[in-house]
Amino acid sequence: MRTPTVHCRYVGERVTAKHRWAPAVDQAEREALLRYAAGCQNAVLAFDRAS
Repeated sequence: MRTPTVHCRYVGERVTAKHRWAPAVDQAEREALLRYAAGCQNAVLAFDRAS
């Protein structure tokens, strides 16, 4: 079973990639990311937008 830390890391990496590359996010993916991120406290995400 995955630990919450693994889920938080995955969600952080996924959200960072979405912001960096700006691909579309459908409603189901958005809801899933929000659901998993709800258990992640004090997460700080940093990224540079790809050109």
